[in-house]
Amino acid sequence: MPCLHIQGTYRGKDLAQDAAQRHRPQRDIRFLNVVENLYPYVCRLMISTYLAMKTFLESAKAKLNKQYKAMKPEAITTTVGLNIGKAVFDGVELNFWDLGGQKELQSLWDKYFAEAHGVIYIIDSSDQSRIEESLDAFEKALKNKTLNGVPVVIVCNKQDIKECMSVSDVKMALREIIKKLGTRDCSLFPVSALHGNNVLASISWLVKAIKKNSDYRPPS
Repeated sequence: MPCLHIQGTYRGKDLAQDAAQRHRPQRDIRFLNVVENLYPYVCRLMISTYLAMKTFLESAKAKLNKQYKAMKPEAITTTVGLNIGKAVFDGVELNFWDLGGQKELQSLWDKYFAEAHGVIYIIDSSDQSRIEESLDAFEKALKNKTLNGVPVVIVCNKQDIKECMSVSDVKMALREIIKKLGTRDCSLFPVSALHGNNVLASISWLVKAIKKNSDYRPPS
């Protein structure tokens, strides 16, 4: 029976610091093109950002590379088309594909599924009025056979906002989709991309799942 595990902790001021932060690499991502062949894994993560959560990618790049200056939240605009990021984490070169989440762009998603080793699906927990629309898009993506067996991490973003949906509420909304996850690894993380909480923890979990899944979908 498919099961969705809630990972990480988010309790306001008592939020636990990301355990994965101690693994923060010291390499500058500008040198990735030179040394990428030295890494045992090269994985592509499809970031399906239904509500254009480019903040998550900015937060991840800033945490994974000290030299990277993250964009200020007010400067981050909706993803139109494709936004690409690269970073190295735990010996794995990660290529992030930040896909625009607007309805007119969702038809382009399946063009990237065949090469994706993992999926990060980001839910805006502060916008309950559009949660059903978001989950419909997520369910449609999971039905694509090229994603069979690919691990998925669901990021419940904007947990720093007081009126946001709780992680338990989001899991309840996902209950029908959970039944369709099959045998793939899947976890749900409470995240504040704005403050960086649980960003690395969610990526760390997905990297481990990708490594475990490498026999089924080898890194390219």
